[in-house]
Amino acid sequence: MTAGKVRRHCEAVCIKNDGMNLLIILAPLIFLMWVAYRGHSVILFAPIAALGAVLLTDPALVAPMFTGLFMEKMVGFLKLYFPVFLLGAIFGKLIELSGFSKSIVSATIRLFGPQRVMLSIVTVCALLYYVGVSLFVVVFAVYPFAAELFRKADIPKRLIPGTIALGAFTFTMDALPGTPQIQNIIPSSFFGTGTWAAPVLGTAGGIFILALGLLYLNSRRRAALANGEGYGDPDSLSNEPAAFTGGALAHPLIALVPLVLVGVCNKLFSIWIPALYGDSHSFDPAVIGSAAPVVQEISKVAAIWAVQGALLVGILSVLALAWTPVVSRFAEGSRTAISGAMLAAMNTASEYGFGAVIAALPGFLIVADALAAIPDPLINEAITVTSLAGITGSASGGMSIALAAMSETFISNANAAQIPMEVLHRVAAMASGGMDTLPHNGAVITLLAVTGLTHRQSYKDIFAITIIKTMAVFFIIALYYSTGLI
Repeated sequence: MTAGKVRRHCEAVCIKNDGMNLLIILAPLIFLMWVAYRGHSVILFAPIAALGAVLLTDPALVAPMFTGLFMEKMVGFLKLYFPVFLLGAIFGKLIELSGFSKSIVSATIRLFGPQRVMLSIVTVCALLYYVGVSLFVVVFAVYPFAAELFRKADIPKRLIPGTIALGAFTFTMDALPGTPQIQNIIPSSFFGTGTWAAPVLGTAGGIFILALGLLYLNSRRRAALANGEGYGDPDSLSNEPAAFTGGALAHPLIALVPLVLVGVCNKLFSIWIPALYGDSHSFDPAVIGSAAPVVQEISKVAAIWAVQGALLVGILSVLALAWTPVVSRFAEGSRTAISGAMLAAMNTASEYGFGAVIAALPGFLIVADALAAIPDPLINEAITVTSLAGITGSASGGMSIALAAMSETFISNANAAQIPMEVLHRVAAMASGGMDTLPHNGAVITLLAVTGLTHRQSYKDIFAITIIKTMAVFFIIALYYSTGLI
């Protein structure tokens, strides 16, 4: 065989292997989205899909990757975030039992009018998320408000997830300058920027998302009204908030106090905790014996501690302000909240483990390399980040992987085209929150679990918001190229 034939044979084998490796990571992704849409448990099927991909790649790695990667990442996620899920669920339940949600809902209807129910919910979600409350906490806390508002306005319950998604999963997460969410923080370490990077582009992108999102949701509301569809029978719906039976409602300003405290305390604790503990902290876990000290990097846990502390303050404030209506139903309500928190946390953790396994397979590198061939620096960055976020089912995870692997290339190409780093920051942040909300995304699954709805009932509207959010990043790219605004 001549050298040329050998070379062509090797190239053909490589192409065949690359195609197979690519198929191996796409197949489990499609499978997981399909089973999630069909209403099956992601807790069960996420490891099956991930390990199926490993089996096709290297059967000998199935057991090691299950314990050493999937379970390691899954348990690591729970270790960090389960308290947030738990406290967030309890906080939301107490807001419901106290009658504060009904009080706020009544005031919101008077303020915005019954025709602007969706705007009201989007606004509440946006405010909470922008002040630093975690996504999962927003879902737990806002759902009782949303259910009450939608029930009063007789809007189909199935539209609640799309409405909450617009308020919490989109512009306040990564578009609006200054947002403290992780998706807006990660690019800073790669591009040497800050959270207020590209304020004009970010604000314009946020307005774009909000305007189109509200237009879409209101069109869905009008279509339901024309078809005679209302909220639905509460007796046949799942996870319906309990009706308030505690007598007179609190003043809306009193009802808002716990929400404000959570936001303010979260900000204060995020400043105080690093100042109190320094860069790291260690303690001896045993009085007797010679156990190794437990050392923690404060930078990695400060934000989580801050959220937990803020939620505890919020819970205590609800108890202090509405002891009588809460205490009589606390046992039953807390059990419901804990069950919801465990389900939501396990769903999300399973997705986290799935993304880690997929990112470790050869096919993932093929995807990354193919995306790197796109010539325009900003479009390259946008497509790369949103694609990897979609594959992993995580905005922060996909962006971290993309920037860790390709940030130097993005920077070099941007410098050659005289594109400021601030623009790279905003494009990366907004792209991360684009296609991440596919059916297997942990936040999507959590949102549906908390609202008691299925993918079949409500994912269509979430996907529409996903498309609008993905369009927004290309909108700001076009805006930058046409105006030069930053």
